[in-house]
Amino acid sequence: MSKIVIYQLLPRYFSNDKPTRVWNGNRDENGCGTLDAIDNTALGSIKALGVTHVWLTGVIEHATQTDYSSLGIHKDHPAVVKGKAGSPYAIKDYFDIDPDLCDDPRRRIDTFRDLVGRCHKQGLKVIIDLVPNHVAREYHSDQCHSCMRDFGADDVVEYGFNPANNYYYINESPLELQFDRYAGSEVPYSEYPAKATGNDLFTNTPDIHDWYETVKLNYGVNYFFGNQAHFEPTPSTWFKMLDILLYWSRLGVDGFRCDMAEMVPVAFWEWVIPRLKKEYPEVLMIAEVYNPDHYRAFIHAGFDYLYDKVGMYEALRRVTEGKSPASELTTYWQTLNDILPHLLYFMENHDEQRIASAFFAGNGQKGFPGMIVATALHSNPVLVYAGQELGESGMYSEGFSGMDGRSTIFDYWSLETLAAWNNNGHWDGGALTPQQTHLRTQYATLLNAALTEKALSHGVFFDLSYANLDNHAYNSATQFAWMRKEGADCVLAVVNFASKPIGTYLNIPAHAFACLEIPGDVVYEMTDLLTGEKTSVMLSPNHPVHIELPGHSGILWKFLVKVAD
Repeated sequence: MSKIVIYQLLPRYFSNDKPTRVWNGNRDENGCGTLDAIDNTALGSIKALGVTHVWLTGVIEHATQTDYSSLGIHKDHPAVVKGKAGSPYAIKDYFDIDPDLCDDPRRRIDTFRDLVGRCHKQGLKVIIDLVPNHVAREYHSDQCHSCMRDFGADDVVEYGFNPANNYYYINESPLELQFDRYAGSEVPYSEYPAKATGNDLFTNTPDIHDWYETVKLNYGVNYFFGNQAHFEPTPSTWFKMLDILLYWSRLGVDGFRCDMAEMVPVAFWEWVIPRLKKEYPEVLMIAEVYNPDHYRAFIHAGFDYLYDKVGMYEALRRVTEGKSPASELTTYWQTLNDILPHLLYFMENHDEQRIASAFFAGNGQKGFPGMIVATALHSNPVLVYAGQELGESGMYSEGFSGMDGRSTIFDYWSLETLAAWNNNGHWDGGALTPQQTHLRTQYATLLNAALTEKALSHGVFFDLSYANLDNHAYNSATQFAWMRKEGADCVLAVVNFASKPIGTYLNIPAHAFACLEIPGDVVYEMTDLLTGEKTSVMLSPNHPVHIELPGHSGILWKFLVKVAD
């Protein structure tokens, strides 16, 4: 399989260039990006970045404080909606598109189909979120095109747990929110009996830090009595979730990022993924899993890729912040060496703090060496979060989402960097600063190299760190080096996490020459894939290579070797 580069974007702010940014503002005040505005020019700019897949975050209808009752959509109670816009992970109707995201919300399914068609014509595949663990408190599908009954429609609410139910109930107890039950409404929010909350809270008293806007779906596990599994007969929730996956696949979706997949029984994934792939064998399944001890079980269940947050992401973050030596990166790829092709690497996503935020590195350029590692270390997929390539800081206090270094998923908002790239619908970056333009150019060069260079897209890998731990002319705390090779194509990669340019001497051991079948004591003509600069370099197991490294960047030296007949 070719290298996969995923570009995650939240349509709500991706194409929103309205300059007013009112704290806790409504849709009219702060505007809202739409699927219509992600036109061919916008998609062309994404494609040119070196992207193969677009992850459209928050397109399925979710709870919101905006009133769409004129469309026949039930108005949500504000006490169980986070932010004016609402969380994209509090799904209100699994079979509908969020009306916020359409110029004409009456034709919102057609609007989504049109965007999928535009993506496919650009050669981009489409990923959306599947949120299988929980739904909005006031979930109700008014667009269900299935013979399936709605979630909870046939539940026997007198039972806290019943394998035939879709929800869990707190017997004879009303929901008691530990904060404002009115939230501006004339009547308090009422729920009886209370349903279990999405973050596995099986009480009737969620607080402000819980996922109080959601309810947990029942896949046949009795959490009240020792997590007992009741999978025979097959729970109805399983069939309903399969129906949802098939529905969106029929609409042209190419993959699903499965939110909090590890909170759903592995047995369900073992059941549903083969059934989905029987009809859509090319569909990608990506799991959000945080416990590395569980990674292999989810891969065995059929997932193509898993988040590697606790491993590579956290290691790259610590190295970028100067809290760990770069040599530590070796530990993390070695720990999961047998499943590396299944790991999704990233430096940002909607859950994590922006690299350029004051909570992380404070400057997007400081994250670039980590991005080189995430992109070029192995052949597995890599993710870019919209605005990352522009140095977006996320340093706003938007409303429900305070100033935490993240770009809000709960509020109506626009991002200065993306608005500058949008440049009044031209999508040419005409309003970007020179620094932002430079960073995006670096990202585009790196990502396109990963797609087009055989050694980076699927070449074998050799880590050079171990041969330089005692090398006093090489700083293993701030430098990291490796090689990749496919056929005659080789790449020597070295990154510098330090701020200043530095000269270094890199040892390449005899084992690397033997393993990669590279003749030693030969002068090779090198081309840096990041800059295009050319140089002649002697590669020898007996003499270190002298390399000049830029600050917060690196080199990707490509060279060719003779392949024996």
